[in-house]
Amino acid sequence: MKKRKKSNMEDFKDSESKSVSETVNGSHQFTIKGYSLAKGMGAGKCIQSDIFTVGGYDWAIYFYPDGKNPEDSAMYVSVFIALASEGTDVRALFELTLVDQSGKGKHKVHSHFDRALESGPYTLKYRGSMWGYKRFFRRTTLESSDYIKDDCLIMNCTVGVVRTRLEGPKLSSIPVPPSDMGQNLRALLESEVGCDIMFQVGDETFKAHKLILAARSPVFKAQFFGLVGDPNLDKIVVKDFEPSIFKAMLLFIYTDKLPDVQEIVDSTSMCTSTNMVQHLLAAADLYNLDRLKVLCEAKLCEELNADTVATTLALAEQHHCAQLKAICLKFAATPSNLGGACSKYYRCKFQR
Repeated sequence: MKKRKKSNMEDFKDSESKSVSETVNGSHQFTIKGYSLAKGMGAGKCIQSDIFTVGGYDWAIYFYPDGKNPEDSAMYVSVFIALASEGTDVRALFELTLVDQSGKGKHKVHSHFDRALESGPYTLKYRGSMWGYKRFFRRTTLESSDYIKDDCLIMNCTVGVVRTRLEGPKLSSIPVPPSDMGQNLRALLESEVGCDIMFQVGDETFKAHKLILAARSPVFKAQFFGLVGDPNLDKIVVKDFEPSIFKAMLLFIYTDKLPDVQEIVDSTSMCTSTNMVQHLLAAADLYNLDRLKVLCEAKLCEELNADTVATTLALAEQHHCAQLKAICLKFAATPSNLGGACSKYYRCKFQR
């Protein structure tokens, strides 16, 4: 027997690690009251915000009412974000926003975050390094805009400091096994230990636990512990379903899984997988087992074909399965799937 050759991906799976780069974000709102009094202080002179901390570093906003440089920004206000703490090669993304104070939400946003993929983060090499705009906004336009109200201007600044970490296998990790609650409860059901209710279904009997049934089904809860329920009830005759269907429903109640049809149906039975699931859906609807009902819908959807679409559509309509009904109708509307399916559906519909 030939040994299977490993794929290229499998060749690199003996060990692995992962580099993760992400930003630590923080924001600061800087309000400048008495904007008109700040004008005329001269190019290169600024109003500084309070220090704020993002990503372990201190930052400050510098607002230049008369521009940062007289030669190229005299007609503009300039705004910069500065690194205010010791640090070398601090990589970060920035966003500066002038707040529209009219309530229209038309804020003026200069964002580095939107261009990160093109240019990457900005690197500030030392304390006092800055990022921003010499020509942030034309002064005359700003002063006649909704960004200034009652001689007040509001700016929001967002800083995203880039952090990179290496993720590798944790040497001290303890593997946690998957839940085996379903297996344990199934074993309890099959052992009949502690059972306090018996169901007579056809020629077969099934024992179960009232508390477990009540916890899973509102119908059983009302039957055993409701206002008109009988807590001393110890036997119920079920006439609505075949024994195999009731057994499958019990297994779901205890395991929370759709049982294997081959495990439930006798080898001599003429019941197909689809028939079984259709009856199980009806049982789920009767006992208000919503998850089982959806599991049955999904299974019927997988097994949908020209032979089953009519009965499945009729079932979906009868038990208010909107998603399953829509899928059946879509299937029947496909020309290649048509044939006897439609007439079969109407035959099922009017024979109910």
